[in-house]
Amino acid sequence: MSPEPLMDPEFEYCFELRCHVEEPVPLGGREPGEGLHFARVSGGTFDGPRLRGAVLDGGGDWWNARGLTVTLDARYAIEATVSDGTAGVEVVNRGFWRTDPDTFERMLRGEPVSERELYYRTAFQFRTEHPELEWLTESQFIGYARAEPGFVIIRVFRLV
Repeated sequence: MSPEPLMDPEFEYCFELRCHVEEPVPLGGREPGEGLHFARVSGGTFDGPRLRGAVLDGGGDWWNARGLTVTLDARYAIEATVSDGTAGVEVVNRGFWRTDPDTFERMLRGEPVSERELYYRTAFQFRTEHPELEWLTESQFIGYARAEPGFVIIRVFRLV
């Protein structure tokens, strides 16, 4: 009996988050720029074919840098547009950011760096009680991220 062939992953583009992120606060580390940091998520928007709305003020991103690799652990809330108004959604977003020295130098100079040049990938978990948004709580989502001055932009895809 031959093994069943593996499925090729398929993704559905859902929306793009534009999270306003404040300057990070160092929370420790032996070298400047390394160790644990906290950056407040202070607002933003999101829009796309499946969902739109606002990123609420008051969340945060805890990240830990070791060289040119960063682990990310963000938690914030969004308010989505639904048929009867808006509905709140808790967002937990964890992932990795890594790059090479040349790309990092370009970033420090303020040059734009694309999603293809920077490994900035995240996995989402959403929680909400609104019935129109139940689809968010029943699938795995991944994000391709990039930074812009004052913002983290994440394109959110549902693994089909």
